[in-house]
Amino acid sequence: MSDLERHYDSAPGDEPQDSPGHWVRTYLLGLGFATILTIASFWIAAAHPIWGPAVPVALIVLAIAQMGVHLVFFLHVTTGPDNTNNVLALAFGVMVVALVVLGSIWIMDHLNQNMMPTDQQMQM
Repeated sequence: MSDLERHYDSAPGDEPQDSPGHWVRTYLLGLGFATILTIASFWIAAAHPIWGPAVPVALIVLAIAQMGVHLVFFLHVTTGPDNTNNVLALAFGVMVVALVVLGSIWIMDHLNQNMMPTDQQMQM
């Protein structure tokens, strides 16, 4: 396998170790993507180039893209065979956080529904 084939046969954050400056290129490319996404987020929030109610959705999409850039280029979480444990640990962590957040929202909503109306509360 030639060097060119080996370079294109890897995930974006998982370049071959033998290329000179591969870590520098990976981090600079990730920094460039992260900077562009950050500038785009601030621009969308400040200039409102899109329809007003769609601004939060655009910011959420850019935030998810930012997380993807950080996972691939800085944390080197890829789909390679040697990263299976990392991907599983990440999926488990996301599941635990989702359970905690969604469970808290569910409990707070349930408590809110069972509260006595304010006009029936005893005056203190």
